[in-house]
Amino acid sequence: MTGLTRIVIGVVAMTMLAAAVGGWIGVRYGMREAQRNHSSLDEVLHRRLDLTSGQQQRIARLEAAFAVRQQTLETEMRAADRDLAQAIVTDRRYGPRAQQAINRFHAAMKTLQQETIIHILAMRAVLTPHQAVRFDQTVTQVLDSAQP
Repeated sequence: MTGLTRIVIGVVAMTMLAAAVGGWIGVRYGMREAQRNHSSLDEVLHRRLDLTSGQQQRIARLEAAFAVRQQTLETEMRAADRDLAQAIVTDRRYGPRAQQAINRFHAAMKTLQQETIIHILAMRAVLTPHQAVRFDQTVTQVLDSAQP
């Protein structure tokens, strides 16, 4: 292998590693922002909508069930991250194992997003029409603020 070939291979490997690390950082930032936005929605739901005790109980049950599912999916995403790191270190290229880990991560992330929306709509169904208007405004603000 010539010196030029080694340099090219090294540059390609470093570029792929930088891209993987950049993607990982982007996902982490996005998850942190999603958690911050969830806190805004949670604050409105629990502190500003004057829920009845019956509404509070129904929403608490919805949140408890969702928390279990959310934890499961976040655990799956962390496991996929570990697999991706292992693939990068072991294979030193963007190969089938890296792609499989990325696909696994994206599948869990997609499912989490879908189930989060279903959860939000289930909580909304507990609200009165007046409460739902305020809730919808907050959901819109949260989703609009998540845009780049």
